[in-house]
Amino acid sequence: MALKGNLRDFSTTQLLNLINLARKTGTLTIQSAEVAHVSFREGKLIYAHMGNENSDLASVLRSAGKLTEEQARIIQAKAKGTSDKQLGHLLIQAGYVTQSDIIQSVRQYVLDIVYKLFTWADGLFRFDAKELPPPDRITIPIDLESVIMEGSRRLKEWEILQEELPDLDISLRFTDQPDARLRNINLTVEEWRVVSFINPRNTIRQIARANNLSDFEIRRIVYGMLQAGLVEFASAPKPAQPTIQKEAAPTRRAQAAADQQSPAEKRSVVIRLIDRIRGL
Repeated sequence: MALKGNLRDFSTTQLLNLINLARKTGTLTIQSAEVAHVSFREGKLIYAHMGNENSDLASVLRSAGKLTEEQARIIQAKAKGTSDKQLGHLLIQAGYVTQSDIIQSVRQYVLDIVYKLFTWADGLFRFDAKELPPPDRITIPIDLESVIMEGSRRLKEWEILQEELPDLDISLRFTDQPDARLRNINLTVEEWRVVSFINPRNTIRQIARANNLSDFEIRRIVYGMLQAGLVEFASAPKPAQPTIQKEAAPTRRAQAAADQQSPAEKRSVVIRLIDRIRGL
């Protein structure tokens, strides 16, 4: 019997904890507004893919800034039918990237997908022990303990950022004398790229897409700039949608109920779930 259910009842954090403790091998598929496929080998995260998103190596390297748009397009055209592993070897030999570039880019691509899942409060999931990534894909083993810790931290940060910036379809503009403020602020390369797009004609969402940034990343960067007094809203932002709170409410109630359980009850539930996964 496959492990399946809904994130309303069993969160991403709980799923990853169980897969880690049971040292499971297989693929977890979660279907919400998008469809995510996350693969594991002996309890370690090895691969992730989101819906119909292009996840070939050239696209991953382009998103990581290791290849230009033009380089990625040419490589995809010439290397059609070539596996990611073969392509990686060819790119290293040609001097486009290093082995470290490939490992870091693929690792970050996988982590970005998994971290996004921590913010999903609703969605059907199933775990298939027989499903694994295609053999031509590059897999990087990643310990789940650190992923769970970082994902939980990001979830708390995400909730704060979503309250502060509920609307991404709003524009920004520089405050008075931005040059003076910029001299006193140390910005990352990523933040400088965002700064270059600040214009009342560009919405925050458009800036994110132009820079290949997730909703979480663009919210974090913009929130920092707002706090530093570097930018301000070009118009009043919309308040948070009530539906967001309604979706989150069942999770909070479920958590409150869980907190009221005795330690023995909690251990009993976890042990039963682990035994269920091990028996798959």
